[in-house]
Amino acid sequence: MAPAGPAELRRDAEEFIRLFHHEELPETDPAPRIAAVRSEIDATGTYRHTTEELVFGARVAWRNSNRCIGRLYWRSLRVRDRRAADDAESVARECAAHLREATNGGRIRPLITVFAPDAPGSPGPRIWNEQLVRYAGYFTGAGRVIGDPRNAGLTALALRLGWRGGPGTAFDVLPLVVQDGAGKPRCFELPRDAVLEVELHHPEDTWPAEFGLRWHAVPAIAGMCLEIGGICYPAAPFNGWYMGTEIGARNLADTDRYDLLPRIAERLGYDMTSDRSLWKDRALIELNRAVLHSFDRAGVTVADHHTESQRFLTHLAREEGRGRPVGADWSWIVPPISGSATPVFHRTYDPREWRPAYVHHESAKSRARGEGMV
Repeated sequence: MAPAGPAELRRDAEEFIRLFHHEELPETDPAPRIAAVRSEIDATGTYRHTTEELVFGARVAWRNSNRCIGRLYWRSLRVRDRRAADDAESVARECAAHLREATNGGRIRPLITVFAPDAPGSPGPRIWNEQLVRYAGYFTGAGRVIGDPRNAGLTALALRLGWRGGPGTAFDVLPLVVQDGAGKPRCFELPRDAVLEVELHHPEDTWPAEFGLRWHAVPAIAGMCLEIGGICYPAAPFNGWYMGTEIGARNLADTDRYDLLPRIAERLGYDMTSDRSLWKDRALIELNRAVLHSFDRAGVTVADHHTESQRFLTHLAREEGRGRPVGADWSWIVPPISGSATPVFHRTYDPREWRPAYVHHESAKSRARGEGMV
């Protein structure tokens, strides 16, 4: 992302300050704060958010996330202000602390940790991982991948950076790859106590345990930039909790990820000679049943797509009742299984994007593939 010019930054900053005062301090005049921000931008090329502005901006960015169905609780987001942390070691240490606090013994807390922003001549830190917890994907000589193919590029980079690799299972936790400022990326192993994993079981069968299936408890997005009033925080890992279909219908089922449906269908004796037998659909439902059953059994927060769809419509009604527009991407809001059986399917949405926001820059996508600086 190219840094905003002074005129653009002043405009974005003023728009955000007015929004902050309108919603949080409606009885106060934003003019003095706007004047102070303008002076700071003129003097330094940037400005610093107050703690209250940072908290509000991070929460509203969640409220504005067009692809997120779970925005009903946007005001519950806890904000860890770690803007003083800009070196790789501190970032990695605070990421582990984030995971511990978010995990909360299985009662997952919505949480964001905000590190130093980009400033003129002083880029903020970057976390190369797409999420704080991801599983390695090891290239084999046969052209296959052991683990998660989505992370094969980053796994290869981590190995080149000196990571010794895990035990070689399909669920080895990747180290964090952190870059401070303009420095080189470095690897940091996540402490074992920072990563809660859920072993998958099925309510009536043993195949998930036979396959050794598991998944991590906290979906902490690390590759998106938090943009507030023209300021970019490139390292701001944040999490809510999982909706079961994210794991059971995407991570474990997509053909370019773990691609488990053929294996499950074969194990359950489904007729796989024709797609018309709906063997994929049946295997998909059983996999998703296993995910929900297992998280419940482990006492770890997880949402189902029917409940979350109802919650999203509640969020929509609340926001519209307050006169606030709600942007949404239909293709992401509608669950990846049983879409037409949920109420979010049967309507359209305004696709406009609003700020503050979490933004996925192309450079971050490249880093998550392990491309670029070595």
